[in-house]
Amino acid sequence: MTQHPLSVVLAGGGTAGHISPLLAIADALRAERPDTRITVVGTASGMETRLVPAAGYELATIDRVPMPRRPSGDLVKLPVRLVRAVQQAGAILDQSAADVVVGVGGYVSTPVYLAARRRSIPVIVHEANARPGLANRVGARFAAVTGVAFAQTQLPGAVHVGMPMRREISGLDRSAARAAARQALGLAAETPTLVVTGGSSGAASINRAVEAALPALAAAGIQTLHITGRGKSLTDSAGQRLAAPGYTQVEYVDGMETAYAGADLLLARAGAGTVCEISAVGLPAVLVPLPHGNGEQALNAESLVAAGGALTVADSLFTADWISGRLIPLLADPAALDAMSKASASLGIRDADRRMAAFILETSGRSKA
Repeated sequence: MTQHPLSVVLAGGGTAGHISPLLAIADALRAERPDTRITVVGTASGMETRLVPAAGYELATIDRVPMPRRPSGDLVKLPVRLVRAVQQAGAILDQSAADVVVGVGGYVSTPVYLAARRRSIPVIVHEANARPGLANRVGARFAAVTGVAFAQTQLPGAVHVGMPMRREISGLDRSAARAAARQALGLAAETPTLVVTGGSSGAASINRAVEAALPALAAAGIQTLHITGRGKSLTDSAGQRLAAPGYTQVEYVDGMETAYAGADLLLARAGAGTVCEISAVGLPAVLVPLPHGNGEQALNAESLVAAGGALTVADSLFTADWISGRLIPLLADPAALDAMSKASASLGIRDADRRMAAFILETSGRSKA
């Protein structure tokens, strides 16, 4: 009997934090088994509507089912919404003849996990954050494999695999790529370099502190590449794009591996993807965890800080004075930066995408040609 090509359904979306590892897993799986049919399930309102087709994968959508954390009108509507979304997910699994379901969390994953369980389709979970979300806490209860990005993540049967990431990042040699990266970014080749990013949507508090610290950074001979976030360009009192000595402002960089290669030090939030990527490439960092939510960003950074690869500062304490008193002296200390780089790299995992792909093939029984 001829065996049909492997069919894998990947569920996740909403934010880049879910979509990036999902696409990295898909790429690794396709590299291993090019004939694999891959279907991504998301919602019609998330970033996946743009990113998944751009990466060359089929996208199917189901209704978004918010999981209210307190009594509200959404809580009353939850049962009906969830039943409908599970039905929609089940139709996608049936149409694709799914052999394995892989979920990375987020609103869309819970209905797909439940639909897979009803059909006895094996489920594989990947949790990106140190503190797992509700969807993956549900999925991990009956998952065949649960991979986690951080060793301290508490889920049943968790296997520490690291964070699936694009090969351009996981395979980056910062030293070898530095000169070309700085040239591409319009930066001086030998000047101490700070790269600032608040993620794709920017971080207003980080942007304000950096803007106020620009005179001190320039006086210290530091050049700054400030990735402000889409629609978050900084302007001066005349409404013109902010300019200062040694300061380069862009809304985004197409390929963060270039920014990582050009940086001596990164200033950023502590999203799971950022923490894992800078560990993989050995980039020293100052991390300002997002002050909202369930505190997951501070937890994401804990191991890296404990190892000596990064510093953290509370959002409320991150000011121009902190930059002058702590960050600038660090950038002026090559030995300290080198020690941080080595400490960061000691935690880095570069093959999480391939490990997740191997789990998929083993679970499906297709691990051998």
